[in-house]
Amino acid sequence: MSTPVDLLVHGASGRMGQRLLALLPEFPALHLVAAVARRTSGLGLPEGLALPAERLAEAPAFGLMIDFSLPEAFDAALALAVARRAAFVSGTTGLVPRQREALEAAARQVPVLWAANFSLGVAVLSELVEQAARALPGWDLDIVESHHVHKQDAPSGTALALGAAAEAGGARPRYASLRAGDIVGEHWLQFASAGERLELAHRATSRDIFARGALAVGAWLAGRPPGCYTMRDWVAGKRRA
Repeated sequence: MSTPVDLLVHGASGRMGQRLLALLPEFPALHLVAAVARRTSGLGLPEGLALPAERLAEAPAFGLMIDFSLPEAFDAALALAVARRAAFVSGTTGLVPRQREALEAAARQVPVLWAANFSLGVAVLSELVEQAARALPGWDLDIVESHHVHKQDAPSGTALALGAAAEAGGARPRYASLRAGDIVGEHWLQFASAGERLELAHRATSRDIFARGALAVGAWLAGRPPGCYTMRDWVAGKRRA
């Protein structure tokens, strides 16, 4: 049995960070060495594992960082991963172009994977959307996404990623956003032409699918050569396994 990868969770007190910690026992290939958060109280971790965000630079040695934080905390996290030559997985949204460029620069030194959505189903949906766009030139495409009332960005990062896949296939997507109740995440796509429609959809009922996906991707990414990886790369790796 191979040695587990030492893992640092950045943004551990957030919704996703808490689910990462809760589901980590399902992934014996990963070993938690630090959980970095703005608020360390209430994480329920053994003494010494919780680390305040202002002490990030003091983190113990790690081979993988999984980051679900905020844009203002992202730069320090990425810089530390590069300095430690550790794999970097991030689902932090709202990044500005400068931060996207920093990810690309980091990928020349460490393996990097940023995704708006860590669901296996969404990764497969992205492939289907591109295939449909290529096969249906000239069809209208609408992407409707629904999330809980507390989500601020619109369209969602997942909707934009699906739109980018459609654009790669030649489509020109339009977007609509709904914010209601406690919806975890729903994405519905409609290709339409005269006399017919094709619909594709993904509905998430639990954030655990995203946390499990991020942990699985992290275990896969650690130890790989430097580069910018995608969820599609992970799916392709699962096919070859």
